[in-house]
Amino acid sequence: MKPRTSRAGTGQAPGRLRGIPALLLQTLLVVAVALPAGIAIAPAFLGPDRSSNASQTALPWQQIPATLSVPGSSAGGIGPLSDAAPVPAGAALAAELNRTLKPDGAGTFTGIVQDATTGQVLFDRGADQARIPASNMKLLTAGAALRVLGPDRRFSTRVVAGPTPGSVVLTGGGDVLLGAGESAPGAVLGRAGLATLAEATIHALKTGGVTGAVSVLLDDSLFSGPSLSQAWSPEDVAAGEMAPLYPLALNSARFDPAKTTGPRPQDAAMTAAEAFAARLTAAAAAAGLSVAPGVARIEPGSAADSAPDSGHAKVLAEVQSATVGQQVDFMLQTSDNYLAEVMGRMTARGVGRPGSSADAIAAVLAQVQDMGVPTDALRAADVSGLALANRVSARQLTDVVRAMTSGTDTRLRAALTGFPVAGLTGTLGDRYTDAASAAGAGLVRAKTGTLNTVIALSGYVVDADGRLLVFSFVGNGLTPGAANKAALDRSAAVLAGCGCR
Repeated sequence: MKPRTSRAGTGQAPGRLRGIPALLLQTLLVVAVALPAGIAIAPAFLGPDRSSNASQTALPWQQIPATLSVPGSSAGGIGPLSDAAPVPAGAALAAELNRTLKPDGAGTFTGIVQDATTGQVLFDRGADQARIPASNMKLLTAGAALRVLGPDRRFSTRVVAGPTPGSVVLTGGGDVLLGAGESAPGAVLGRAGLATLAEATIHALKTGGVTGAVSVLLDDSLFSGPSLSQAWSPEDVAAGEMAPLYPLALNSARFDPAKTTGPRPQDAAMTAAEAFAARLTAAAAAAGLSVAPGVARIEPGSAADSAPDSGHAKVLAEVQSATVGQQVDFMLQTSDNYLAEVMGRMTARGVGRPGSSADAIAAVLAQVQDMGVPTDALRAADVSGLALANRVSARQLTDVVRAMTSGTDTRLRAALTGFPVAGLTGTLGDRYTDAASAAGAGLVRAKTGTLNTVIALSGYVVDADGRLLVFSFVGNGLTPGAANKAALDRSAAVLAGCGCR
């Protein structure tokens, strides 16, 4: 059976969330996850002074704010959750979850719930069993990228002077979220634009006295090894779940940024280079120059002096990506396999490895281990979760989430805004819309994962008593097409509403 990954979606928020404008809700979410300096407890549920027209039976941290306050301002500020909030009783919580965490048809669910602050296990059903994690694998990749590259790192796409007069080399530096038009500084997808790069290139050439035809070369040599992994099904590649990996691409290797399904370009680097050449041609015509037709890929091994990190080639123009933190958020929200694999290879490059698929896996696992997560039983065939050969336990997933919410490495906090929010954003945007799960809408924040016989949900939530919990539920061997997302959503909603004493 052909596996498929989970898709981003949008949907109307249920219950008391309806009627709140979508832009306001998303703004509230950004404010809610702001991280003040020095706070080591999960910032995603640290809130300003609030008022609400919601029912007064809802406790303050589960009410929708009526007004916004700026993080760190004198008007509101952000303070930590109280450590005095009671921890749910394990027996009561287990009774609730055993009622909701049931497969629809074949298969089994494993799972674990922990108190984020202390690590106390509140629910454990086969939590150490190695399972296919689907796109929950991206949590490991997100953590590794933030540790190695840092949340503020940007990737550069450069145009450098070529080996012959008038030639230019478009050089990939790891940004696969390039846009075809002008750079959009406030965006993640399209933050760096090829039209802006082309205009700056022509300006540099004119300033340098170039008068003849300009020829375009492509250097996409940053990564090593095969561009496709044997762990991926050819059917998945044909369907567009994955494509050959390159260190530059438009729209995360999509033909149209508005279409996130369907076949992808099979040579995303050349597709981007041809788009750049077209923009360069337009900019050159306005400046009285011309561009020779076609784009040539430079020979492997001949790009040493024009590589992005070499410092030898003359840089004519450059555009920079969104930050790694922003890209990690985008990756988690959309569950994009291509971006995850590129982020893994860039992580490998960041620790001095050549940048193959095997290097990405090794670099991610090393960082996960450095987070304090035992990796002896962990098996990784890729870093996106598309491969069916991956094996990760629910406990390992919650260990990673807990490191992000409550660990000592504050670089990991940058991942928290990327967790989809139930009923509102990303791959949870169209879920939590029925009565059985609506209690979790706007409160549950979790990474999804879906393959034909696999479903997973790992994340964090503040319960009704104000206690921060981390959780992971993983189903394997499930009936394809069955209603198993509902079981996960009901179970996570139990945590959001839990007094459980």
